[in-house]
Amino acid sequence: MAYGPHTSADRARMLEAIGVDSVDQLFAVIPPAVRAGPLALPRALTELELMDRLRRLAGRNRTELVSFLGAGVYRHHLPPVIDQLLLRGEFYTAYTPYQPEISQGTLQTIYEYQSLLAELTGLDVISASHYDGATATAEGALMTCRATGRGRVLISRGVHPQSRQTLATYSAGAGLDLAEIPLVGADPRPGTTDLASLAALVADPARPVAGVVIAQPNVLGLLEPMADAVATAHAAGALVVAAVEPVGLAVLAPPGAYGADVAAGEGQPLGIPPQYGGPYLGILACTDALVRQIPGRLVGMTTDVEGRRAYVMTLRAREQDIRRERAASNICTNQALCALAATIYLAALGPGGLRDVAGTGAARRRSWRRRWRLPACRACTRRHT
Repeated sequence: MAYGPHTSADRARMLEAIGVDSVDQLFAVIPPAVRAGPLALPRALTELELMDRLRRLAGRNRTELVSFLGAGVYRHHLPPVIDQLLLRGEFYTAYTPYQPEISQGTLQTIYEYQSLLAELTGLDVISASHYDGATATAEGALMTCRATGRGRVLISRGVHPQSRQTLATYSAGAGLDLAEIPLVGADPRPGTTDLASLAALVADPARPVAGVVIAQPNVLGLLEPMADAVATAHAAGALVVAAVEPVGLAVLAPPGAYGADVAAGEGQPLGIPPQYGGPYLGILACTDALVRQIPGRLVGMTTDVEGRRAYVMTLRAREQDIRRERAASNICTNQALCALAATIYLAALGPGGLRDVAGTGAARRRSWRRRWRLPACRACTRRHT
C-alpha cells in the first residue's frame, strides 16, 4: 500500500522539472556504504495473527514489579467510579467553556475542583489547571516576580529536580536571577533546606528576592521547617511557593496554615494513571492578594438574571482578554479533564478516605525502611508546620 499522495505521473513531472531521470539519481551523491538498504519486513499478518503476536510480546513484560526510581509518577488505586464518570461524552468532548450559557456542567466541575483544592491547600484561589507539577511550580515562581516587581528567585535543592530544571528554563527566558538554597549536611536536620543560607541570601540588599520555593515534603522524603522558612522570607519582603504533594496534605499542615503565598504540585496521585508520561495535572493555588497574578482558568459562582445559580469564567488574565504585556496566559484546555478526574477522586474518597491513603503510604514507607534498615524520618508521623 502506498502512503504518499503522489501518483507515478506526479513524480515523473517533478523529476522532469528538476532535471533528473529517477529518484535514485537524487541520492547519487550519498556514498553507497551509508545509504539505507531495503527494509527486510516479514510477511503481512492477518488481524488475528497480529493480535496474538502482540499479546505474546506484551506477556514478556514484567508489570508486577514495583518502581523504586523515586520522586516520580506511580501507580495508585483508582476507584472505578472515576472512569465511569470521566469518560461520559458530556465531559470527554467538552472544550474550553468560553460560552457559559452552554457550558454550565463543565464550569460546575471546574468550580468544584477549585473548591476541593482550596480546602486541601488552605489557600483562597485555585487555577484549573496546568500541564504538570513542574510547570505549575515554575508559574508560581513567576507570580512572585510579577507581584513584587523583583527579578530574583531562590529554590531549595530539596525541590524535585524536574521542577528546578523547568524553573531554570523559565528564568532564562524571562531574564530572571535564579539561585539554589543548599541542604543541611549534618545535624540537627540533615537533608532539609539550610535556613541559615536562606537568611543570608534574602538579606542581600543589592539583590532583593521575589520568591522562595521550598518543597513539603522535599524530594528526599523529609519534612521541612516551613513556618520558619516562611517567616525568614517574609521578613525580607519575599513571597513563598510551597511545592506540595496533594495526598500528603491530608495529614500535613496545609500551605495556608504556615503562611505560604503560593502552593504548587503534581496532581497525578489524585485519580490519574501513569498513562505513559501524561497528561497530568499541575496544581497551582495562591492567596486572594495574588489573584490577579495567577495564570490559568478561574471559575466563579453567581446568579443569572432570573436568580438561578450560574457559573462563569472570571478574572481571565489571557492575552485575548487583556493587554498582552500584562497577560499571565497559561490555560491548558486538555487539563480540565485531569482536573475532573481529581475532583471525582477527592469527592469519592472524602477527607477520611484521603487520610487513610496518606496513612497507608506512610506505613508502607516505614515498613520498607525497616526491611532495608534505613534511618527513619524523625517527624514523618506527626502533623508538622
